[in-house]
Amino acid sequence: MGALAPPVAAVRVAVRRALTGLPGPGPVLVACSGGADSLALAAATAFVAPRLGRRAGLVTVDHGLQHGSAGRAEAVARWAGEQGLDPVEAVPVRVTGAGGPEAAARTARYAALVAAARRHDAAAVLLGHTRDDQAETVLLALARGAGPRGLAGMPERRELAAVPLLRPLLDVARADTRAACAALGLIPWDDPHNADPAYARSRVRADLLPALVDALGPGVVGNLARTAALLAADTAALDELAAAALAGARAADGGLTVDALAALPAAVRTRVLQAWARELGAPPAALSHRHVTALDALVTDWHGQGPVHLPGGIPVCRHAGRLHAA
Repeated sequence: MGALAPPVAAVRVAVRRALTGLPGPGPVLVACSGGADSLALAAATAFVAPRLGRRAGLVTVDHGLQHGSAGRAEAVARWAGEQGLDPVEAVPVRVTGAGGPEAAARTARYAALVAAARRHDAAAVLLGHTRDDQAETVLLALARGAGPRGLAGMPERRELAAVPLLRPLLDVARADTRAACAALGLIPWDDPHNADPAYARSRVRADLLPALVDALGPGVVGNLARTAALLAADTAALDELAAAALAGARAADGGLTVDALAALPAAVRTRVLQAWARELGAPPAALSHRHVTALDALVTDWHGQGPVHLPGGIPVCRHAGRLHAA
């Protein structure tokens, strides 16, 4: 038996790290498009999971946006069955809704993955985002003027509708997933959308990130991803402080006490106001920095101004030393 190719080993080690200690007896499901990243992830999971006493399955989502997409989804599902993955599903979705085709496709895809996880009582869904994807996410967040939460990039783990989503490959290079596929004799599918300059991420991938690597050296990709990890840790700590501060600032009528808010550091106070606005019913996707800044002005720059109008038609006023929804 020949030596294990280092890229194959790197992907397997990352999967083992993600699955070790995962609670619950259910299977893990790999979200696989057939691209190099998710194909390498699926192959590694098929190898690692049984050795940890865990069943592993696969879900491939057919967005129906390209000619032949149904056939590709069926081919991925067929391959998964040959690898011993079980359960295996090819799930067609209808891509509709606001935010453009990319956002609508993402919403439909995650809804399908969550539904599949619930059908099979899965312990987690594994996603194939790599270190390069994380670096691209940080650059896009910088371009948007995002704060620490946006610059923290994609988390290694988060829950969506009570389903754990894991990203084992955030410290694995995209080149390694492609090399792992080559070493295993797997032929990945290259999604033409990933090279379409109509999408900002495609332009970052094709032009901006290579230019940064040329200018600053190959370490820039890992450094951007490391920045995201550091900011994620800081953001988690600030969120914990904000949760405690929100509890301490609550008034009996459900509003927030201005004196308690004013005593908080700005980084904590703005998080408290953002969390409270969400509690009031402001849609998170529509709640912007502008809204939170306006709420903060009711605390730190009060001169009798009128209510702040949050998304969802929610007016917030200051009265008698408290902020409350009017």
